[in-house]
Amino acid sequence: MSDPYIEYKGVLFPKILTSIEDLEFIEKEFQVRDDDIYNITYPKSGTTWMIEILSLIHKNGDPTWKNTVPNWERVPWIEYSGVAKLLQQSEEHPRLITSHIPKHLFMKSFNGSKAKIIYTIRDPKDVAVSLYYFSIMSNYCKDPENMDGFLKGFFAENMPYGSWFNHVKGWMGLLGKENFMFHTYEDLQKDPRGSVIKICKFLGKELDDEAIDSVVKNASFKNMKQNNMSNYSLAPPGHMDQEKSSFFRKGIVGDWKNNFTVAQNEYFDKIYKAEMQDFIVKFPWDTNVPE
Repeated sequence: MSDPYIEYKGVLFPKILTSIEDLEFIEKEFQVRDDDIYNITYPKSGTTWMIEILSLIHKNGDPTWKNTVPNWERVPWIEYSGVAKLLQQSEEHPRLITSHIPKHLFMKSFNGSKAKIIYTIRDPKDVAVSLYYFSIMSNYCKDPENMDGFLKGFFAENMPYGSWFNHVKGWMGLLGKENFMFHTYEDLQKDPRGSVIKICKFLGKELDDEAIDSVVKNASFKNMKQNNMSNYSLAPPGHMDQEKSSFFRKGIVGDWKNNFTVAQNEYFDKIYKAEMQDFIVKFPWDTNVPE
């Protein structure tokens, strides 16, 4: 298989999805609007889940839109080929936009705007496992030979969208700004209703109890897995082979325990500790990393 990546300013991107021209346009020319809402994640950190939540909040809990329109049209990835230019012309307000782009390559026009960003973070061990299986079934990434080799690439930044550590540190640099909200995949799992309420408050969107319940119900893992508008069964041919691995595999917290050897876990902990020991935020999974 030929190299599936292109490189833009030192960061790899899936060749099948974007181009240097797209990335340059996004960074330098795309005009952010003050009412934009951005769903930002590192890959396999709850991106699709947040698309469903934002779609349902946008429609006041009514699931019709999310059940009839593919998620990549509802809350499109701005870095996908041609999408940024279409969004530039869009008359939708607010625009709901998804991206995996690292902070330092994001739109320059975001600086000083009132556009809102929701950044979802997930235990990097679970991210690595999910990305490993995703790499097997998609043509966006190199096909991993085994978990050992994959983890070496994961830490060597040979992954689309760069290093998990750099991605998190870059975006968390916005912590404290009123138009930036972060939460974790683990929080969404533990308290989905409470999470939806917090997101609504951040967005200035008032929903009644019935609408909030509908958001939670219709954004569940089971619902997404069964919904053809959400499960990528309608993805263009050649993008994914879900016979190798389902896009929605388990949707659980701690699946790394079923996939890492003791040695792999110790290796992960060593690097994580070195990278994150001085980081200002402590995440739920930090208690699992030995001192």
